[in-house]
Amino acid sequence: MIRQVGDDLNFRLRQLHEQLLEQVPDVDRIACALYEPSDDMLKTFVHSTRQGEAIKGYEFHLAESASLSALAASRSVRILDEIADVVSPANPHSQWLLNEGYRSSFTVPLYERQEFIGFLFYDSLKPAAFSKKVQRSLEVYNALISLTISNELNLVRSITTSAQVAREFANLRDFETGNHLERMAHYSRLIARELAPRHDLSDEYIEHLYLFAPLHDIGKIGIPDSILLKSGGLNPEERALMNTHVQKGIDVLERMIGEFGLDALPDSQVMRNVVAGHHECLDGSGYPNGLKGAEIALEARIIAVADILDALTSHRPYKEPWSVEAAIGELERLVERGKIDGDCVQALKCHLPEVNTIRDRFKDS
Repeated sequence: MIRQVGDDLNFRLRQLHEQLLEQVPDVDRIACALYEPSDDMLKTFVHSTRQGEAIKGYEFHLAESASLSALAASRSVRILDEIADVVSPANPHSQWLLNEGYRSSFTVPLYERQEFIGFLFYDSLKPAAFSKKVQRSLEVYNALISLTISNELNLVRSITTSAQVAREFANLRDFETGNHLERMAHYSRLIARELAPRHDLSDEYIEHLYLFAPLHDIGKIGIPDSILLKSGGLNPEERALMNTHVQKGIDVLERMIGEFGLDALPDSQVMRNVVAGHHECLDGSGYPNGLKGAEIALEARIIAVADILDALTSHRPYKEPWSVEAAIGELERLVERGKIDGDCVQALKCHLPEVNTIRDRFKDS
């Protein structure tokens, strides 16, 4: 299949689904859930759903499902000939399956270099739709879909890993490294999930935003430690030099995009916006371009709020950490002054327990 600039995984999965239906017309849904080993989380990623309402923005700990955990460990597949006979509405996913009228399913674990990375789910509105013959027909599509997803994730990880290597090579030692990047990436994903229904954000977009978030300040590899680690405030000349980290980051990112041939990567513009726009302000007072309101991409507005939240709630050479409640109050004042996106702040307010969990889980040593 020829890859077109701007294609995303959902689109390509729908193309493969259409081809599959010529051989197996009873497959009504194909979906992939990704596995995050750091927190044992299985999360919806991409899907092709022929009718009804797709399940999106859903995640749960793999350990909570004995059957799926067993599949991942054994590398075996699972056939359910009549879903209603074995699945009870005990969680949102099971409830959704039953509500949408799916009768049978075929579940396949996905691996990359022997590492478990997620599941493929095939669902049908007909009972016992996945005979041995059908399973054999699906084998080639399992391989194609697995390869497509692996290639996509490898492209994204190539550039994020390169950014990490660049930081280490430059001996970057400021407070923007380590757990700060983990925290603000998780905060960003938390905000994006809450905003998803309003902005029609796909699970793929949210996952890419989460992966791209640690790139936001990559340009600081070009800023001297004497400025990055200064315990007091910066003078105007130092501040001007610090502010150049955005353009330096854009330059670094464009070089990596060129070297890895990532111009055709879906959401590559999201990656650019994360780096270029996270210091812009809604009232036009930000930098480097003084963008206003909707001129600032949503992903940049999300990253800005996540970044400020973590800066306020973390230790800095010049201050002690604020409580989450105090930080939210400051974010609301910035909203009132027209600096940051109020919807992003409200998203955090809706999930204060999760914010505290992320802060505590990724504490600085």
